[in-house]
Amino acid sequence: MNSRRLTPSMSLLLAFEAAARHESYTRAAEELKLSQSAVSRHVQALEQLLELKLFRREGRRIALTEVGRVYQRELSEALGQIRNASMRAISHQSGGGFLRLATLPTFGSKWLLPRLHRFYAAHPRILVNIHSRIDAVDFHASDLDAAISVGVDHWPNLVSHRLHTERLTVIASPRLAGARLPLAPSQLNEFLLLNVVSRAEVWGEWFEQHGLDSRSIRPGPSFELTSHLIQAVADGIGIGLVPRILVEDELREGELVSPWPSIVSRRSYYLVYPKRNQSLPSLEAFRTWLEGEIADSHCDRN
Repeated sequence: MNSRRLTPSMSLLLAFEAAARHESYTRAAEELKLSQSAVSRHVQALEQLLELKLFRREGRRIALTEVGRVYQRELSEALGQIRNASMRAISHQSGGGFLRLATLPTFGSKWLLPRLHRFYAAHPRILVNIHSRIDAVDFHASDLDAAISVGVDHWPNLVSHRLHTERLTVIASPRLAGARLPLAPSQLNEFLLLNVVSRAEVWGEWFEQHGLDSRSIRPGPSFELTSHLIQAVADGIGIGLVPRILVEDELREGELVSPWPSIVSRRSYYLVYPKRNQSLPSLEAFRTWLEGEIADSHCDRN
């Protein structure tokens, strides 16, 4: 087979990859600083070269064909490797680099950002760009390098490093619970139980571990962000069940109280990233620093 057919030009590949990611010639054109017609011509030229139909029209929209989706998935991986190779070379030359990191919003604001100045002190030439993500990160559809996520030990096609076993703790405002402390677990149904939308099951888990009937749960308001739930608890709206790592400061300062010992969750915090990023210098430096910070914070509590 003609080798030229198997190695399309970078301009054709970049146009297709952007159009496939956005499923829009217009948005791809904005990203690539080209005209919409130029992106369309590049994609058509690629289809003619490969003798494949990569997109189909759906009204005014474009959508990937099945072969187009397979091609995009493998091409995104290959382009990511090229970008990372270039980034490593530039980083090696300058002694710096940057890291595009996704993190859970509340973990980022409550735990990571207050400590990040220590990373910059140790690595002043590396910049960490923080992106908040609640849902799982799709590394094929984004240019993110790594993510701090929470879940069970199942990260298909990703490298994962377990950072911290999640411990859930009941939190309350001293004004709400102070007069009635100590409380028996069975008294929990006297309060509104606040929850995070993505973790609606945690109260059932807590009741189960304490041998209580979960049907007695008195549900309260739900929140998309854990930080909003923590604020609602501090304002006396109800009681929350949150990862203890996110409320260490409030508990230490007496802004919140925790009537009972924490329970071990089924989940843990992980640093995850695609295999292609394993040797990225900025990621290696950040991972080493992050694991050290987690270890130090455990020592501080013991």
